[in-house]
Amino acid sequence: MKAAILTLGTELTRGELVDQNGAWLADELTSLGLDVLAQLTVDDDRERIKRALGGLAPEVDVVVATGGLGPTSDDLTAESVASLLGEPLIRHHDVIDRIQQLWRSRGREMPPSNAKQADLPESAQILPNPVGTAPGFRVTIEGADAFFMPGVPREMRRIFTDSVAPALAPRVSRRSHQIHLRTFGRSESDLADALTGVEEAYPGVTLGYRAHFPEIELKVLARAGDELASERLAAEAAAELHRRLGDTIFGDRDDTFPGVVGRELRDRGLTLALAESCTGGLVGAKLTSVPGSSDFLLLDAVVYANSAKEKVLGVRQETLRGHGAVSAETAAQMAEGARRLTDADLAVSITGVAGPGGGTDEKPVGTVYFGVARAGARTHTFLRNLPGDRGRIRELAAYVAMEAIRRAARGERLPGAPKA
Repeated sequence: MKAAILTLGTELTRGELVDQNGAWLADELTSLGLDVLAQLTVDDDRERIKRALGGLAPEVDVVVATGGLGPTSDDLTAESVASLLGEPLIRHHDVIDRIQQLWRSRGREMPPSNAKQADLPESAQILPNPVGTAPGFRVTIEGADAFFMPGVPREMRRIFTDSVAPALAPRVSRRSHQIHLRTFGRSESDLADALTGVEEAYPGVTLGYRAHFPEIELKVLARAGDELASERLAAEAAAELHRRLGDTIFGDRDDTFPGVVGRELRDRGLTLALAESCTGGLVGAKLTSVPGSSDFLLLDAVVYANSAKEKVLGVRQETLRGHGAVSAETAAQMAEGARRLTDADLAVSITGVAGPGGGTDEKPVGTVYFGVARAGARTHTFLRNLPGDRGRIRELAAYVAMEAIRRAARGERLPGAPKA
């Protein structure tokens, strides 16, 4: 089956919002076994919406659209579709009742403008929205099955999962299978070089890359004679990627890097203490997003000022005066102080220059030192010169710290450490 995706909204065409819905829908439709032939974004204009639908529908079996179902005057999807089909809009009073109930559950009465969301094309089949006010709907356009959903990602994803995917799945003859692998630590070009020849070695396999800073997702799409054969082919190719990339691959589609790091600690019964300066608690925030993080995280000390490094963690004044706050020596004493305070199995520290100011010729913006203190082992430090602006440097530093935690938990060699 062939599919097209249409995302609607002037905020998208102006660049005021990044279209995340289109990418998510393309991934989901591909996973269901559909071939996505086109993605199109159109502003809030009746005639352009109609032309877009009229152009896409004859070329595909399925059109999936998001946006333009809100209560305001620039939400034009329902009336544009009705006009294209030559149908009137019909008010669904059961939809109004549900919207009113939703507003009352919030302690308010429904604003009159929300009634517009109950006006749908006459032939529309309603797609319930259990997490928002705007229902989706389904119609037929030029022989194509067309699904329309709100642009709010949480609402769109729920309607797709509850209504759209179940409607499409039985109609798809599955001859493809896709595996997602999540990576950190290598650039997209480096990954591509490392995977040269994979597609030729596994005919029917296509590799895809999606950068989501600072991670890169690899997609292994296999097409074969039937679903079982495509699953087998995808698994064989994915195994080859694991052989070539090793620990650069940290998980699959549903894994998160903090979740993987937390699992390493929990599975080994290890506890962790953090000492953060330039990252300002970012590592702790990521790790505490993991359910059950209290099992392993004992402390996250945000010691931004030198006085805090001294008073909280016991970093010596002579160290700060002689080497500076951004130094291997300070990173080591921060990690040792965090471990001493908590008796954690493992402590990791971060201190650096995130910018945009504060850099010097000796320690430019992006200079970040890390310390790792472990029970019964010598404290280890290493340096990273991280690229980008303040936000990217801090995000990268947090990931580098989590990678150090993962390696230390496994007892593996840390960055910069001499080989045994």
